Amino acid sequence: MLDVPGGVDLLVRVIPRAAKTQLAGEREGALLVRLNAPPVEGAANAALVAFLAATLDVPRRAVTIAAGERARGKRVHVAGLQPREAVRRLGGRDSSA
Repeated sequence: MLDVPGGVDLLVRVIPRAAKTQLAGEREGALLVRLNAPPVEGAANAALVAFLAATLDVPRRAVTIAAGERARGKRVHVAGLQPREAVRRLGGRDSSA
């Protein structure tokens, strides 16, 4: 997790086409997220943004993919959220680099 001006950046590793969308721990310092959506036409990215917004209890517009839009490893920016609060809302998981 990276403290950046205006919010926090999460390092996320995505596994698309999973049986269900859920947090699945950490892998190599990144938050592991299993997504039910396929990685085609932005479906997995949209599902990731919606899932993280709901999990972190922030508006969907506050969550953006800052890097890795076409990769499994992504950096996701969450505006208006402090690192300590993000860790709490993620259930204590810290996805730091």
